[in-house]
Amino acid sequence: MSTTNKPIKTSSRPARTLAILALVLVAMASLVFIQGATSVRLGLDLRGGTSVTLQPRIAPGDEGKVTSEAIDQAVSIIRQRVNSLGVAESEVAAQGSGTNRQIVISVPGDTGRRVVELVGQTAELRFRQVLASASGVPAAADAAATPAAGVSAEINAKFAALDCTKAENLQGTGADAPTDTLVACDRAGGTKYILAPAEVLGRQISKASAGLDTQAGSNWFVSLTFNNEGTSAFGALTTRVTSLPEPTNQVAIVLDGLVVSAPRITEAIPSGNAQITGSFTQLEAQDLANVLKYGALPLAFDRGEVQQVSPTLGADQLNAGLLAGALGLLLVVIFTLLYYRALGFVTVGSLAIAGGMLYLLFLLLGEWIGFTLTLAGIAGAIVAIGVTADSFIVYFERVRDEMREGRTLRTAAETGWVRARRTILVADFVSLIAAVLLYVFSVGGVRGFAFTLGLTTLIDLIIIFWFTKPALVLVSRSKFFNSGHALSGFSSKSLGMSVAKEA
Repeated sequence: MSTTNKPIKTSSRPARTLAILALVLVAMASLVFIQGATSVRLGLDLRGGTSVTLQPRIAPGDEGKVTSEAIDQAVSIIRQRVNSLGVAESEVAAQGSGTNRQIVISVPGDTGRRVVELVGQTAELRFRQVLASASGVPAAADAAATPAAGVSAEINAKFAALDCTKAENLQGTGADAPTDTLVACDRAGGTKYILAPAEVLGRQISKASAGLDTQAGSNWFVSLTFNNEGTSAFGALTTRVTSLPEPTNQVAIVLDGLVVSAPRITEAIPSGNAQITGSFTQLEAQDLANVLKYGALPLAFDRGEVQQVSPTLGADQLNAGLLAGALGLLLVVIFTLLYYRALGFVTVGSLAIAGGMLYLLFLLLGEWIGFTLTLAGIAGAIVAIGVTADSFIVYFERVRDEMREGRTLRTAAETGWVRARRTILVADFVSLIAAVLLYVFSVGGVRGFAFTLGLTTLIDLIIIFWFTKPALVLVSRSKFFNSGHALSGFSSKSLGMSVAKEA
């Protein structure tokens, strides 16, 4: 007697596997509810957003600084800042030529203005000793504004006349040179300063992160770690000013020409670590840490008109794409049911669960990393869904091949899986490698395509292992499918076997 119909040994527990998958889906749905994620975030091409043009600021005699290399460096830094906020499908590109080159930033959604404010900062951070300080109003209304010793009459006159209540003096320019003696206001406009040449520069910072000081009334701050050069310079600066009288024992932290804070130094700080405080909100602290982390822009920029981008064209394309996708999916379902009969319902169920899991992940990733869905992302998901359908076909056809060799459905469901699994894994890993390479080496919409391609391919692996295979194992134990019913998908006719062989 042939031994091909003997059930193979297996530790498979399909009911338990399906129960675990159900718990995972319930947990994901619960997280969506807890996070309050009610809708998928749409990208710039689907729901519109904000677009702004940054024009390089050219001071007299600085025309030579606006080079293609400087613009490209600024684009790279701005793109890093945008990407650090999440997979937001923002677009950063240079346009024009020569000194007329501009940077165009397009950000989807209602948060576009905040992102534009963030990425356009010059972020020139410098540490300067305070030489004099006074109230932020002109000297005529402030008797305390006395000339500072060791400073030129021109600087003293500029300091006396500075009015920090005027908005134009609170914009910050970042155009000052580190070697200049600087007259500047603080961010709030309440105090003005004369500051010595910079002794520690932003480029000497190796790390920056936002933190919360719960012991000081839940104030947010930015922690800095200097490189070796910065550690030495900051240690020397704090050592020198410790014993000086006020206000020369203060070190001002200056960002883009405005004083963020000017703490008094009571002891030397040789450790290479520092904190920036200044009544920050959480967003302000995180944004400052972000821009410092990726370095200063090589040029100062003037912000052009901020415009709202219409989503009309993208919405029309989305509707057309969804209609085409729905029709295509309907044809796939019809073909599956006609070809595989009742077995086709396993495919339909697998696609439905995969779609549900993908939707829940879109909602959660939108809350966690700012993921937004664009037309390119939708294309990536559709391509990966095709890979998912291929996985089902590979498995089903392998099972049917096993049955043509004389095995029962129950045995074929296990042996077919062992032989189909490698093909499915190889196909999915090829898709994952392609997705990773595209994401790493591309920008803009292509990254959205790669992200959803990789995400949906991972979901395919989860569904084929945790739903399709255990579901087919359960199906193989039912009398309807084992009997070779004409509608089961495993009849002699469906398998291409003769009646005599079936008997």
